[in-house]
Amino acid sequence: MTETHFDYIIAGGGLSGLSLLYYISQEPALKHKSILVIDAVEKNQNDRTWCFWEKEKDFYEPLVYARWNRLKFESPSTHKTFDLREYAYKLIRSADYYRFIKESVSGANVQYVTETIEHIFDTPQGAKVKTSAQEYTATLVFNSTGLFNPVLDPSNTLLQHFEGWFIRTNHAAFDASVGTLMDFTLSQEKGIAFMYILPTSTHEALVEYTLFSEALLEKDEYKKALTHYIAHNLKLSQYEITHTEFGVIPMSTAKFKSVEGKYSNIINIGTAGGYTKASTGYTFKFVHKKLRKIVSLLAAGKKPDLTLSLREKMFRWYDMTLLDVLLRKKVGGEQVFSSLFKKNDPERVLAFLADESTHIDEFKIRNSVPLGPFAQSGIKQLFS
Repeated sequence: MTETHFDYIIAGGGLSGLSLLYYISQEPALKHKSILVIDAVEKNQNDRTWCFWEKEKDFYEPLVYARWNRLKFESPSTHKTFDLREYAYKLIRSADYYRFIKESVSGANVQYVTETIEHIFDTPQGAKVKTSAQEYTATLVFNSTGLFNPVLDPSNTLLQHFEGWFIRTNHAAFDASVGTLMDFTLSQEKGIAFMYILPTSTHEALVEYTLFSEALLEKDEYKKALTHYIAHNLKLSQYEITHTEFGVIPMSTAKFKSVEGKYSNIINIGTAGGYTKASTGYTFKFVHKKLRKIVSLLAAGKKPDLTLSLREKMFRWYDMTLLDVLLRKKVGGEQVFSSLFKKNDPERVLAFLADESTHIDEFKIRNSVPLGPFAQSGIKQLFS
């Protein structure tokens, strides 16, 4: 590559980086911008699966690999199978998403390099990215790496870590119409732990062991938990593992900056920009909501520094309160989520977790969890 200066550099070519690339390419006022996407690996593998719920159909609808209109919540105290009236629960494979974005922007003024990003500098003239190979400059850099993340430690962060297996059976073993959102009927000794089961056909399903805890497990522990659950809960002795995935998502009360540097030429996006919902780890829908706002500001010639609205601040307070309760172990995670799903319309809980609930929903949800611990954490978060 001979060119080293661009209008925009996207540092990190995952969900956030490629989604931003797509939105810029669809905005007439920005189509002429030169863009460089930098990532340490070429994004062409199915390295993760994104699951989310939404009411509308977005541009990625043709990429939806499976969907469910019925969900199940299980715990020792609560058993609910419920129909979704407003929402649909969807699954997208990352390889399909990466391919779609790159094909959609083919022919645009975009270049890709596979290099390790070592540092990003904010300068009076713009921003500079130093990689393992060379340096690049841009008017703005959109960063989704962890270079500028706040300090994350057990005092402010739970790790959401998971291992998922896509399994296939030689007989009809699953009800493909029902997805299990959370099954807490397993040991909670190693952290807040649940299984997540999404059948994509009568013969195939994603089975995922998820924990919220301060530290990761030994690798064999995930395998043991999945093997035991599939054998004893799903009653399957013969199956083929067709794909595996492992992930770690920080759920933190720490403050992630939307803009970095003295001159504000580094814009943090994705988890780096605080787009991950702190109380659940969900990211996919929040990425799209935030990036649309960023592109709208860019098109208007404004600095894309996202400020939270009053409602967004309210939802952040809910998140911080719930996470503080879990971090301090004032109430167990199984008890919290069981209370939410037992005492409320489950779809209103989903709306709340998507930052789309009404004030009435929120009043009912606040009254469905233990008052004392949540009041203490809520007051604490107001002044933090």
